[in-house]
Amino acid sequence: MFKKITIVAVLAALIAAFFYFDLNTYLTLEGLKGSIDDFRQWRDASPVLVLGGFFLIYVTATALSLPGAAILTLTAGALFGLVEGLLLASFASSLGALLAFLVSRYILRDTIKRKFPDRLASIDKGIEREGAFYLFTLRLVPLFPFFLINLLMGLTAIKSWTFYWVSQIGMLAGTFVYVNAGTQLSQLESLQGILSFDLILSFVLLGIFPLIAKTIISVIKKQRVYKGWKKPKHFDRNLIVIGAGAGGLVTSYIAAAVKAKVTLIEAGEMGGDCLNYGCVPSKAIIKSAKVINQFQQAEKYGLDNTNVTFSFKKVMQRVHEVIAEIAPHDSVERYTELGVEVIKGYAVFVDPWTVEISLNDGSKQRLSARNIVIATGARPFVPPLPGIENSAYVTSDTMWTEFAKLEEAPKKLVVLGGGPIGCELAQAFARLGSEVSQIELAKRIMTKEDEEVSEFAMQSLRDSGVNVLTEHEALRFEQRDGKKFIIVKHDKKEISIEYDQLICAVGRAARLEGYGLDTLGIESGRTINTNEFLETKYPNILAAGDIVGPYQFTHVASHQGWYAAVNSLFGQFKKFKVDYRVIPWVTFIDPEVARVGINEQEAIEQQIEYEVTRYDFEELDRAITESANKGYIKVITSKGKDKILGVTVVSEHAGDLIAEFVLAMKHGLGLEKILGTIHSYPTWAEGNKYAAGEWKRAHAPETILKLLEKYHTFRRG
Repeated sequence: MFKKITIVAVLAALIAAFFYFDLNTYLTLEGLKGSIDDFRQWRDASPVLVLGGFFLIYVTATALSLPGAAILTLTAGALFGLVEGLLLASFASSLGALLAFLVSRYILRDTIKRKFPDRLASIDKGIEREGAFYLFTLRLVPLFPFFLINLLMGLTAIKSWTFYWVSQIGMLAGTFVYVNAGTQLSQLESLQGILSFDLILSFVLLGIFPLIAKTIISVIKKQRVYKGWKKPKHFDRNLIVIGAGAGGLVTSYIAAAVKAKVTLIEAGEMGGDCLNYGCVPSKAIIKSAKVINQFQQAEKYGLDNTNVTFSFKKVMQRVHEVIAEIAPHDSVERYTELGVEVIKGYAVFVDPWTVEISLNDGSKQRLSARNIVIATGARPFVPPLPGIENSAYVTSDTMWTEFAKLEEAPKKLVVLGGGPIGCELAQAFARLGSEVSQIELAKRIMTKEDEEVSEFAMQSLRDSGVNVLTEHEALRFEQRDGKKFIIVKHDKKEISIEYDQLICAVGRAARLEGYGLDTLGIESGRTINTNEFLETKYPNILAAGDIVGPYQFTHVASHQGWYAAVNSLFGQFKKFKVDYRVIPWVTFIDPEVARVGINEQEAIEQQIEYEVTRYDFEELDRAITESANKGYIKVITSKGKDKILGVTVVSEHAGDLIAEFVLAMKHGLGLEKILGTIHSYPTWAEGNKYAAGEWKRAHAPETILKLLEKYHTFRRG
């Protein structure tokens, strides 16, 4: 900090001296004409000294962003001629620009980055991709003040060398015009006479040229991508969507709503993983487990504790009834009514515009479309552990069918994985009477959350009867005497854990195989590779949902579905980058854990200056009335401001409470706005207002309050 202050002080002193000694009078056209003869005499007497001195003056003036760069360029032409003057001015201006750029970066960039991290990150991404193009265009058009470009580019992440060589080339045309004008100094009446309208228009056209060239290159690249493929002259559909999960359903619905001819292809159940294997069945069983837990802890509500008797088979039956009740929302019939053609079958790419569908009745059908969206989702990842094939494991996909066959909950259940899915299922089955052991390799569960959130969640699970085993590495599966065991390593010791049933919940992997992606050469890793518009290698083939990432949530898949539909159908006019700035998520353990934006550990990792505001639910009236006052709201804000960077809520109904913060962050509303909003009493939502109140209390204007205290004392007499 001291170094920065010193540099700023030196620069300020140099600029002040420039104006104090009226040096700016030499950097006017009149001043130059009046002094040019003297300058020429000095040049003739000491050519090397004058050349070197002029170079240093030019570099210094540019580095300090002083007015008069145009006059100095004219002087170069008047003193040294066209060729020598052009070389001198060109290199001096580029070097001075680089110094101004570096000073701006050193002094200002870190401060701007701390105050506006999201905006600067977005700008840096654009600069990383197209920075040279942007800078070259700006340098070619003399309408943009060059000194301002130097300072603003210093705030970005463009490389110094890139900035220098692009500036050197980009400013050459403009420098030539001024140096050439300087060779005819006596004929100049004003600086405005140098740049005529026609000349400015020429520069503007020259500046636009890189953008035109970029468009041409883009067209050439597209043609190269499709080389070897024969594009149909006519298409059967405007859009084909592969996969009827959240992403595919939203994409096809929007396409139908704007009257496009769209076909949705699904080989399995409509509604995808969320309806059939994930969100819906898991939340149904969590609710049953919670009701049982409430009966067992009835004394919290002034009642007698009750040992609940229940039929596990009926619990599982209810799960499937809930699925069946919601299924019509995603059914073939509903989407057909909405204007979507639904085909039950398995689609494989034939070419970038055509798929071959293996229909469920055994026949095949080919369809072409101008655009295709892949929304095939993800499946549970099964680690390649020795013996796992014969371990009788289930996943979050298969357990609902397999466990529906059981008469009672598994007596000994192992849950492999400490992420959200593993935690939700571990707690639910522990409450349903299973002896649950949850195995996690990491030091804590729910590692994406703050450490205190992980500890809170782990205690909640243990209170429910879950044996949480962190830092336990799964090694292999064994069967001995008709019993099943998972062998884990902890503290360099191997431990055998017996189980009746094992749920594998160590993550999900994108469904990438079997659709002909390799035939088309579409690149993929853990997910399919797309750009910010959700386009794959082929601009007409897009992807949405879990197959893309970066978040495997139903609501994110739906969010991406809108972009996939709009970009595929209207991308020739306008494309939209997917907005991931405000993404909430919820882990439905009891109490729930909900989050949006960054948490504290991420703020530290990103070196963001932040403040933490915390409100504990033990103070909330509604939470007290329901004997559910465990938990808190933790808000991350910019230092000294009420701008919300992230929120974590740990409580009953946390998934509902987070919505207000999501809205606030989406529309740039700070905690002051939440504090000024009326919340019904007594409700859980009041917790949000009280959290905002905690921030306000911490930022009370102490000086004003002391003055007000004196004022009121005076008024009392």
